[in-house]
Amino acid sequence: MTKPGHIVTLSIPDHPEVARGTLRTLIAKAGLTVEEFVSAAER
Repeated sequence: MTKPGHIVTLSIPDHPEVARGTLRTLIAKAGLTVEEFVSAAER
């Protein structure tokens, strides 16, 4: 995923499920809200 104006490299765990806290931390580091992440993931 990309967000205009933000360059961030994230390490995403390669697991069937990612813990809720881990996912929220990754979303925050990416400079996104949970709503923006969900919207982008649905595309």
